Amino acid sequence: VQLQASGGGLVQAGGSLRLSCAASRRTSSNNGMGWFRQAPGKEREFVASVSWSGGSIIYADNVQGRFTISRDKAASTMYLQMNSLKPEDTAVYYCAVARRAVAGRGLTDYACWGQGTQVTVSS
Repeated sequence: VQLQASGGGLVQAGGSLRLSCAASRRTSSNNGMGWFRQAPGKEREFVASVSWSGGSIIYADNVQGRFTISRDKAASTMYLQMNSLKPEDTAVYYCAVARRAVAGRGLTDYACWGQGTQVTVSS
């Protein structure tokens, strides 16, 4: 399984970005997927996840209401729409494929990781 994250960049506070995560054809369509992020000097943290069906979505409290996760199973692609960005959202964002159909918040819930895309929010 290969994951390719893209869409990061530099944006001013209050702006928006849309991240994409394209999975190789070998990615199981029966697995959940998720987004994590890691700021310099900090541990990787959960951002959002979506189940294989799209019916179960979880957000971290600090992005709830600002970020929207979605997936296009036919295209094997997951998205993260990020609005009202804040400087504290600055991090490398990683996408991942979960071990099971429902994707949780823990790092160990995920079996495969992409290479990450940098998001920088200026104040």
